[in-house]
Amino acid sequence: MVIYIILALVLIYLVITYNSLVSIKNNVAKAWANIDVLLKQRNDELPKLIDTCKAYMAHESQTLEKVINARMGVDAARQTLDVAGLGKAESTLSKSLGGLYAVAENYPDLKADQTFINLQQRITGLENQIADRREFYNDSVNNNNVRIAQFPDLIVAKLFNFEPAQMLKFASEELKDINVSARFNA
Repeated sequence: MVIYIILALVLIYLVITYNSLVSIKNNVAKAWANIDVLLKQRNDELPKLIDTCKAYMAHESQTLEKVINARMGVDAARQTLDVAGLGKAESTLSKSLGGLYAVAENYPDLKADQTFINLQQRITGLENQIADRREFYNDSVNNNNVRIAQFPDLIVAKLFNFEPAQMLKFASEELKDINVSARFNA
């Protein structure tokens, strides 16, 4: 009788732990899907911004080319689910967008164009949402990785082949402090 009670308790523990690990694993997938949706939206908006800028900045093709190439890099990493590559591609895109916005400062007509303003605000909003989702994704990955590494949950994780997920990492340029005074004097 005692053995049946112990087996029942072990079985209940296994079921509860398994279900909890499945939930955490699905949270990681959901967090990635949220990032994917926002990246797709931004990917769809960037050509409109580039086309708007092309009309004004015909001789600034190198700046536009950098944005286009960076956008393609993010899209390729997104489609292949390359978490490490996505972090690098995101850094490149952020830097090239910063360059595009800086060049746009030299074009008063472009800066005043309502389409450009709307697209710039939309992309900036998407960038902020992506940053929030990246944080949520990394939190979800951390919860997953901690749970499958902790005893006794690691027994269930190994038994059912739960794998650690990969964090989204940021390029070192994104982690540096911004020199505000240099930006004001530029």
